[in-house]
Amino acid sequence: MSPTTAHNSTTRHLYGAHGHVTFLGAGPGDPGLLTLRAVEALAQADVLVADPQVYDVVRGHTRAGVDTPLRVEDGPSPGVKADGASAAVSGAADLAMAAARSGKRVVRAVAGDPGLDADAAREMLACAGEGIPFEVVPGIATAVGVPAYAGIPLRDAEGTDVRFIDAGTADDRCWTEVGASDATVVVTTELHSVVSVAGELVAGGRKPETPLTVTAAGTTTRQRTWSATLGTIGQILKSSKALPSSDGAQPVIAVVGERSGAAERQRLAWFESKPLFGWQVLVPRTKEQAESLSDQLRSYGAVPAEVPTIAVEPPRTPQQMERAVKGLVTGRYEWIAFTSVNAVKAVREKFEEYGLDARAFAGIKVAAVGEQTAKALVEFGVKPDLVPSGEQSAAGLLEDWPPYDPVFDPIDRVFLPRADIATETLVAGLIELGWEVDDVTAYRTVRASPPPAETREAIKGGGFDAVLFTSSSTVRNLVGIAGKPHNVTVIACIGPATAKTAEEHGLRVDVMSPEPSVHKLAEALADFGAARRAEAVAAGDVVKRPSEKRPARRRARSS
Repeated sequence: MSPTTAHNSTTRHLYGAHGHVTFLGAGPGDPGLLTLRAVEALAQADVLVADPQVYDVVRGHTRAGVDTPLRVEDGPSPGVKADGASAAVSGAADLAMAAARSGKRVVRAVAGDPGLDADAAREMLACAGEGIPFEVVPGIATAVGVPAYAGIPLRDAEGTDVRFIDAGTADDRCWTEVGASDATVVVTTELHSVVSVAGELVAGGRKPETPLTVTAAGTTTRQRTWSATLGTIGQILKSSKALPSSDGAQPVIAVVGERSGAAERQRLAWFESKPLFGWQVLVPRTKEQAESLSDQLRSYGAVPAEVPTIAVEPPRTPQQMERAVKGLVTGRYEWIAFTSVNAVKAVREKFEEYGLDARAFAGIKVAAVGEQTAKALVEFGVKPDLVPSGEQSAAGLLEDWPPYDPVFDPIDRVFLPRADIATETLVAGLIELGWEVDDVTAYRTVRASPPPAETREAIKGGGFDAVLFTSSSTVRNLVGIAGKPHNVTVIACIGPATAKTAEEHGLRVDVMSPEPSVHKLAEALADFGAARRAEAVAAGDVVKRPSEKRPARRRARSS
């Protein structure tokens, strides 16, 4: 029995049909920092009660239909007696306990770690007072995770002492103690309070020249870190315009001590130095089509936004597709070749219409144009016999496709279900290899509906740092439904034909993929971003994203 299975069995044995609450630490912000146990608990939850700042981090790991009751903002409310004292219980805890009493499995998700970052102990005492079973799933504490992402190791080989302080609850004695010590101090505070925190430490005995870093939005692609000293932090924040009134209450982590020195941090700041860190990248594909590409962009530090530019509709005349599927079942074909995820979907839907399943592919060789198409086939229950070993395209598929051999191939016909606007490359290549091809329109591609107004405004106004164009049709359709991207936006194209179409629409092409592959295109964009960053660092300039170089808008004249 695996550890996970054993844990699930133990949980069912302990709680049976009775409800319980799992206090779960969602980490400091990066969704990738959820623990395996946290993902498992979320998948089993009947009810999710999450703090607003972590809702988006945890929601995607819950099953369909999970109950997410309206969030009640934290605040004192009549509680239960715990150890003879009145426990003030948050509205979120009230929701969690009410659901647990009705037999539900409840996940109470908080930012960071329940024991260090949140007032979860009070809620646990409330559960204990009510006799409600609970468990704790630790998370990565904000005060530990954020410095790691900012490139600040908290301890060295000599075992430097580390002190963690919440500035909101620290008193004069606390500041005096840490001020007189040489420990590395990690302070949880708000941006507008950083200068007063620095003053408290200096008053407590720290030298004004002691290094200090302040990190906001840590572990997310909005992360920003300022390096200074206790004596200069006020000036640094003022000169960087880091204190607009709307951001003053933004939570930050301040690290004080020699380990936070600017020179060392510059070498260790692995997260903020990613080639596309913070870039908003428009991917003109559906979320399903763009999954692996978006994951790749995130690995470079980018924030991908999927905007579909085409919609898929059934063929106008379905009879051709119907005949082909019947021929597939009756042994008309030696091969079936899938050139897109949409082609797999179209055949699968036709199979379901006829009451067929993956077993109908028995005795037929199956080819997939690339990894995503192969993945869609595997989900259907079909393992492809042929996937290109090199370039994932029609040309790459032809490179590996065997010529027709009348001795070994009893049937000489290939079923090719595809889009109505597909090129003839694969058909011509298969015919040249001696195969007969039934080229069947399995679906039609039409221009998608326009994206939301705010997305259109971001495209035209320079809110995106880059756009990835993966075909000429994506260029034409995006411009048609949303307008032309702003001239500060980096335009990346998958090949010469796509680049030509972009230029015909008045766009400046900045990046060209060395191969007709979406993943090579993302690599090329990352290389472009890395070169820009290196140039800025070498010149001693502040590294800015393309969208940050837009000219400021003129204020409208008042009448």
